[in-house]
Amino acid sequence: MNPLMKLLIGYDGSPCADAALEDLRRAGLPREAQAIVLTVFEQWLPHVADHNAAPLRQLDIPGSTQARISATTSVEPVTETRALALKAKTRLQAHFPSWEIKAEESSGSPAREILKKADDWEPDLIAVGSQGHSGLGRFLLGSVSQKVANEAHCSVRVARGTAWKDGAPVRILLALDGSPCSEAAVHAVATRMWPLGSEVRLLTVADSSNGAIGSNGLRNGGREWIEEFLGEATKTLRRLELLVSSKIERGDPKRLIIVNAEEWGADCIFVGASCAQKPFERFLLGSVATAVVSRAHCSVEVVRAGANLLV
Repeated sequence: MNPLMKLLIGYDGSPCADAALEDLRRAGLPREAQAIVLTVFEQWLPHVADHNAAPLRQLDIPGSTQARISATTSVEPVTETRALALKAKTRLQAHFPSWEIKAEESSGSPAREILKKADDWEPDLIAVGSQGHSGLGRFLLGSVSQKVANEAHCSVRVARGTAWKDGAPVRILLALDGSPCSEAAVHAVATRMWPLGSEVRLLTVADSSNGAIGSNGLRNGGREWIEEFLGEATKTLRRLELLVSSKIERGDPKRLIIVNAEEWGADCIFVGASCAQKPFERFLLGSVATAVVSRAHCSVEVVRAGANLLV
């Protein structure tokens, strides 16, 4: 029996964080999974207890009463940070009733706390909004999503809200360069459950500046080799009744992946992360995957080879 997929969801109460929750419904995720919603209070100064201070504002959590909230946290009061996490859990549970979902809070740097939780819990996928703010409205989440996408050891989905109808087909742009991480991206798409009629566009960009294919640094072995790789990916995905097309371009991968996604109307981009082992080299992949994360108009999933992608 395959283990349940594990998801770590960073949530800060912002519109982009809400969009990230909705985006999970379009990510082809399994009916059963384990999820943790983590909300981080960004603590600028050491906390000093003040028993005379007024309690933090309680948030309106649909379907919950204050008594129910107190019961979930034993005798501890519900902080604003905790209430945000519970609000997201309630919303997510409505969409995924069979998931095992926990709401957790932390304090410190949001990116650091998300990465720390990921190291401890070892999720298969981290999901964050593309930008937003902390529970107190002080934090721009854009830097959080970039740091998490660059430094996490698992796959990361950076969500952007787009208009869609429930059950509508999904358009997935799958950027490939022949690397192990690129193969992992094909596997990630192939192991999800997509609505009927969903489409995948396979895109390989031969980087004309250095003769490499995409971000992996593989030397151009000719169009025949590229077409063979794309052909194998096509067969894998068509077995799942996905509509598959492919395209080969030459130019700057950072620009052409985004241009193709916009022109084709992609709902999401899947791109393999760098396979470099050193942190500095991993950051330089930053060239392609990080550029796509920061500039794409749609959600982006950065897939890492070796991540547990079982569903």
